[in-house]
Formats: sequence, C-alpha cells, structure tokens
Amino acid sequence: MQNEKKTEFSHDINMYQDGKDRNDSDSLSSDSAEEVNKHRNVKTTESQPSKPIEIAFVALSFVLMFITFPISIFMCLIILQEYQRAVILRLGRLRPGGARGPGMVFVLPCVDRYRKIDLRTTSLDVAPQDILTKDSVTISVDAVLYYRVRNPLDVVLQVMDPESCCELLAMTTLRNITGGYMLIELVSSKKALSREIKAALDSTGATEAWGIRIERVEITDIYMPESLQRAMAVEQEARREAMAKVAAANGERDAVKALKEAADIMESNPIALQLRYLQTLNTIANEETQSIVFPFPIDIMQKLIK
Repeated sequence: MQNEKKTEFSHDINMYQDGKDRNDSDSLSSDSAEEVNKHRNVKTTESQPSKPIEIAFVALSFVLMFITFPISIFMCLIILQEYQRAVILRLGRLRPGGARGPGMVFVLPCVDRYRKIDLRTTSLDVAPQDILTKDSVTISVDAVLYYRVRNPLDVVLQVMDPESCCELLAMTTLRNITGGYMLIELVSSKKALSREIKAALDSTGATEAWGIRIERVEITDIYMPESLQRAMAVEQEARREAMAKVAAANGERDAVKALKEAADIMESNPIALQLRYLQTLNTIANEETQSIVFPFPIDIMQKLIK
C-alpha cells in the first residue's frame, strides 16, 4: 500500500509539473514578467501590488458573487479548448500568472475582462499586389500567409489588430522583393521567391514583438495582362520554330556527312557499290510492286557512245 501511495503521489507531482511547464511555455510567468517587460512597447503592471480601491472592488465582486450564488457560478466559469488561451484583465490590469487555459477558468463578474486567443495556425489571403518588375513589366502577384500565435499576452497587449498588421507587413515585403526580379525569374522560381520572402520577414523580427510567428509564405498566382501573354506566346512559338529549323539543319548536315563517307567507301571498293545495288533490288522485290527500275551503268553508255 505504501508503494502504491508513493507511486500515485509521484504521478500527481509529475502531472502538476507537466501542467506547469506547459503553462510556462504558452505564456509568460510572473517571475520573469519584469525581465520581459523591458522589451515590450506596452509595459504591464501585474507584478505591482493592487491599490486599496481595487481591493475594495474585488471584495465587492466576491460578495456579489456569493449573494447571487448559484446563478453567478455560470458567469464566473469559462471553458477553454486545448488550442485556446485566455488573457484576463482585472480592473484593466493584467493578472499575474500569464494566460490561462486550457480547461475551466474562473473569472470575477464586473471586474474581470478576458479575451480568447486561438493558438492554431491561421491562413491569411494577401490581396493581389500590382508590381513593376525589374524589366519594367506590370504584373499582379497573389500570395497566402500562414501564421500562428506564439505569445497570447503580446497579441492582446502589444498590437491592436494582429491580422491586419501581418497582412500589411506581408504586402510591403512582397512588393519590395518581387520588384527586384525580372519577369521570367518570377514566373520560373515561385518557390525560391516564397522562401526569400519568408526569410525577409524572419530577419526583420517585426512579428516577434507582436507574439506572432509567420510559418510559411506561398505565392499562388502571377497575373499578367492579356497583351503581354499574347506577346510571350508569340515569342515562345518563334523560339520553338527557330529551334526546330536548327535541329533540321543539323540533321541534314549529319546526313550529308554520312553520305559522303559512304560514297568514299564505295569509290575505293567497286564491290561495295554492287552489293548496295543487289540490296536495293532485294528491297524492291519484297514489296508488292508492278514495275522494277534497273539502273544502267553510265560507264557502259560511255563506251557505246565512243
């Protein structure tokens, strides 16, 4: 029995420690709040003691909760999913302990305000951007941004509209990078361009202060004017025709070389010409033909003429 109790006690300690580590990784603890607060634009005061008037309002809220019990219990408990966190502000000040959740979270009516934050990856469709390329061609580029919340506290306290800020940052970065490429480079290297935009967003570190991490940036489409598409199609067709003519000329050159080599061999050995003559007759005889043409040697005709 003692061993079983020790095992259960150690298991409870491990579960408590795992929950504590998970909460620490999702949000900032009150012990390190002062150190992290130095790098924040909006300074938080969760580590400072409460004022007497704040304590009075909190006590009044507790009294009101006990008076209206058990109806008030439904207003004081909120349930957060595994992928959700809640940032609670009590009388406008951040509560110590960072973001709450997942599970059941207690809030005081009238004095606590909370905001739910989703930690799952979110996709953001960047509006098409009209861009002037390096070779002075106007195109429209469409992209998709994938991001997730890294720190719920910074998302609530440091930025007003994180989705709009991410969209505007992606738009400006997309215009700045794609404007330095030629049109043919943009069309042929979408993946490399997406990686470069992602690296540019990571190097600036702008989203880290907002508690957001950009995971991927994908260029979906590159739109060109119809006149430019027709011109490119005509250019590619002319290029293919030129390549076909070059290939045909190279084939004729190789055939002429082969015929010259064969003629040289037949000239040095008359038997080779006779064998070729017999092979031609054999080929004609195998086919269903009604007439057969026999070549007459020119040297015999010359002797007859003389």
